[in-house]
Amino acid sequence: MQHARSFRRSILLALSLLSSCAAAGSSGATTEAHPRAPARSAVGGSASAFLLGRFAIMAGDLDYAAEQFLKALAADPDNADIRHQAFLACLFAGRPEAARLARDEPQDQAAQLLLGDIDARNGNWDAAEQRFAKLPRQGLTQVLQPLLLAWAQYGNGHPDTALGTLRPFVEGDRFRALYALHAAMIADLSSRTLEAGRLYHVSQVAFGSMNLDLARALASWQSRQGHEAEARQTLAAIGETSQDFAMALPRLQADAATRPIRKATDGIADAYLALAAALRQQDASEFASVLLRLALDLRSDLTAARLLSADLYDQGKHPEAALAVLAPVPAADPLAPIVDLRRAALQDQLGNTDEALHILGQLGAAYPDRAEPWTMQGAILRTKHRYPDAIAAYDKAVALTPAPTRANWPMFYERGIAEERAHQWPLAQADFERALQLSPDEPAVLNYLGYSWTEQGHDLAHARQMIQRAAEARPNDGAILDSLGWITLRQGDVPGAVKLLEKAVELQTEDPTVNGHLGDAYSAAGRKVEAQYQWRRALNLNPEPEEVAKLRAKLHDPQQTLGGVGPATAEKAQP
Repeated sequence: MQHARSFRRSILLALSLLSSCAAAGSSGATTEAHPRAPARSAVGGSASAFLLGRFAIMAGDLDYAAEQFLKALAADPDNADIRHQAFLACLFAGRPEAARLARDEPQDQAAQLLLGDIDARNGNWDAAEQRFAKLPRQGLTQVLQPLLLAWAQYGNGHPDTALGTLRPFVEGDRFRALYALHAAMIADLSSRTLEAGRLYHVSQVAFGSMNLDLARALASWQSRQGHEAEARQTLAAIGETSQDFAMALPRLQADAATRPIRKATDGIADAYLALAAALRQQDASEFASVLLRLALDLRSDLTAARLLSADLYDQGKHPEAALAVLAPVPAADPLAPIVDLRRAALQDQLGNTDEALHILGQLGAAYPDRAEPWTMQGAILRTKHRYPDAIAAYDKAVALTPAPTRANWPMFYERGIAEERAHQWPLAQADFERALQLSPDEPAVLNYLGYSWTEQGHDLAHARQMIQRAAEARPNDGAILDSLGWITLRQGDVPGAVKLLEKAVELQTEDPTVNGHLGDAYSAAGRKVEAQYQWRRALNLNPEPEEVAKLRAKLHDPQQTLGGVGPATAEKAQP
């Protein structure tokens, strides 16, 4: 659903700490979508328990997976593959057996990281430092190891050694922004004021743009140095990056002086979060999940890690697990309103729309000056085809945004969609044009407005220009290519339309509108059999009710080729 996707994007943008990261050198438990696990029946033998464990992992039932792998391992204690799977399942399920199993996995990075964390949590800093020092300097650990080593050295009472460990990376490494931030926090905790100030500045310049981790650390420093106004400005920059995070600004600013990192284990957890965010951007979700699990083991109150972990569970089509990982966040947490927005999106995804709307209603009452709860409520209602109710919710959001900026274009765009679907075209067109005033080159808006004008036969030359601009920005977007093919057909270029729509179908194979349009193009080209096939295929892809009648009419009378199939495709081009 659009509101859930856009929310995740804003969360990732705000949490992102690195622009790139080396590929992970180890694997973690999968978060991909798979069939549900089989019923928990008692099946004997190592092989059957192993298979039950694998199915449980695929279904996201990690506690049951751990039980089955431990059962399989008991039956076959020398099987390295079973032992490794049991370790991963126990790690993700938070079971104590993970530590015991890790000691038998000397080559596994996740196992060695867990053991180092256990040493750190128990105050055995010499052991933790030695274990981190032995990590291979390749792949992911090439970035991670200096951070872990420095925090272990600081925890062991050697801040100068810790700063010395990070200094070469601060001075010349391509990830110097991250190293400088952690060095700044170590210097800050060690009361090395001048060094901390210099390193915070280096980190801020090297990052180039603000992110949540940097903003909280820097604002805390500024506030404790007596620069309250600067601290508020630093945190406000997060709200500019993410509209959703703007809801948390009052609490973050009120809590600005609090140190986000208070001790060495906090620093280790923060390092894991930083690398997980980077890996998530590079679609290395499996090891990112491992790092987030390690971060939360060290620091259960690290809400940013919970938000990112929930996103990974949701990406893997396990919304229940996503809700579970967010459940421990207390109402007093500065990021609690962001968590509630996420919970609402997940509840709606599970079909619990009333619960989602209830959460958003409570948020709206708790934050009467914020538009975000009403924007998400509008999005939920719009996807349920409750267009008048959606418009009313968007109206409240717009009223709470007296001075909209570029970041607010989706609010007008989405209200425009609801208005168009409610047959209020003048209002819809005004909102689409307002969205383009705020952000002139948004492909989704250009496509929707251009497509709508095409359907109405209004100013096709201008409509084509808009759709062409959208296609240039997103050349592999099937929905936009569909719009371009459709207007090409309307303008009489049948061969050009067929070519564009065939490519659109390749990209949007299961979209009824795209398939229906290709049928129209085939019909116009005299390819009647292929046209009939595409229309029948479109009917089998669950089109909107109003599209069903049009498709059936075309099958009965192919002369209705240009009757249109509605603008549903354009909505699918949303970012």
